[in-house]
Amino acid sequence: MRASELRGLRWKNVDLKGAKLHVRERLDRFLKMGEPKSEAGERTVPLPPMVTNALREHRMRVKGDFVFPTDEGKPQHHANILHRGFEPAQIAAEVVDGKGKPKYALHALPHFYASWCINRRKDGGLELPLKIVQERLGHTRRSP
Repeated sequence: MRASELRGLRWKNVDLKGAKLHVRERLDRFLKMGEPKSEAGERTVPLPPMVTNALREHRMRVKGDFVFPTDEGKPQHHANILHRGFEPAQIAAEVVDGKGKPKYALHALPHFYASWCINRRKDGGLELPLKIVQERLGHTRRSP
């Protein structure tokens, strides 16, 4: 998901029983809610069991409608997600550059996912059709 889609994700769009989430909104840098960046951005994303379980636990700890809110239950600024969450997670996992700084930007995650899917295909893993990968990334719509 794009950073703005993660920031705009509300619990009403997360189906923990069905193990999927629906991308229907985004929160821009001015904290204004709106539709996804493109028509293809509106999509359903399946959740692996590990993510579903983590979200169940996370739900008990947060207030409000947003999945990733501030402590007060309000929407997060992009910089807060990076500096308080994503970057410390990389440092803890030792995913750093030569200077000990976080190695990746948040935008690198969808690229990693696409590469991982392609490499799994090459290694004889579960073949996920590339069209499905595009849909999950919000880059194309399924044909009617």
